[in-house]
Amino acid sequence: MLNIKEIQEIIPHRHPFLLIDYIEDYQPGKYAIGYKCVTYKEDFFAGHFPQMPVMPGVLTVEALAQVGAVAILSLKENKGKTAFFAGINKCRFRGKVVPGDKLRLETEIIKQKGPMGIGKAVASVDGKKVADAEILFMVE
Repeated sequence: MLNIKEIQEIIPHRHPFLLIDYIEDYQPGKYAIGYKCVTYKEDFFAGHFPQMPVMPGVLTVEALAQVGAVAILSLKENKGKTAFFAGINKCRFRGKVVPGDKLRLETEIIKQKGPMGIGKAVASVDGKKVADAEILFMVE
């Protein structure tokens, strides 16, 4: 398990853009499973949407990418590097994420060649899939 401080030693994201609270399990270069405990105090809820707060889907995908970045950047050879989006394929939103949800974020690295790679990512709440995508990344 990794706490916020340990996550920040691996990836460069910081508040308000660090979208994971802890990593439950991971294997460097293979996968990571993390969580985001969604609260009403999230900055994005002020405008999305005040009458019916919903976590923006693009931020769910970003959270999945950050979990994947923990997996890929925890490799010794990637220490101190940054993982950048190179693309998003097959992305589907299947449910809403709202205040009070505990968002489970799973990203498995399914392919890597040089600095480029692909992660298979799934976000869920209470065992129900809310989003999935293939995340393409570049490490530098």
